Amino acid sequence: MKVGITGTPGTGKSAVCEIIQKYYPVIDLNRLIEEKKFYTEKDRERNTLVTDTDALAKYVLNYSKHWDVQQTTIFEGHLAHYLPLDMVIVLRASPSELRRRLSKKGFGEAKIKENIEAEALDVILVEALERHENVHEIDTSEKDVNEVVNCIVEIINGSDKYHPGSIDWNGELFG
Repeated sequence: MKVGITGTPGTGKSAVCEIIQKYYPVIDLNRLIEEKKFYTEKDRERNTLVTDTDALAKYVLNYSKHWDVQQTTIFEGHLAHYLPLDMVIVLRASPSELRRRLSKKGFGEAKIKENIEAEALDVILVEALERHENVHEIDTSEKDVNEVVNCIVEIINGSDKYHPGSIDWNGELFG
């Protein structure tokens, strides 16, 4: 089974996958994009690579040819929901928590605002739901990394308690 772990920057994807790799193979999509040159250009202003999502998706579609893996594999990155996967888990964080985390990481105010707006508007969740039938979401705002890992393992093992649409930041934004 191919499982994507996605979410707005700062929701905990990398931290979670550092631990979950003890249980499942984890493919870091950012590293894969760079190593396999699945990008069309380097955006120097934003210090990012412009991903060729079609090439990346084709590679992931045939991932069993590239990796000797016959078990659940985690694909981690904020673009994971664009890929042909069996399941997508969207990590979420409240706007105030996201601000705190991104500030701690050294993000500039414009980038923090952009990511908070994307999170408040459920951008990644909506995109995931448009592309996949098996989507789950986890609020990481008040959970430590091990708790989030446990939630992901529950989902992979069949739990349905993390259904999409259960997280709403309107109270924080407009309350």
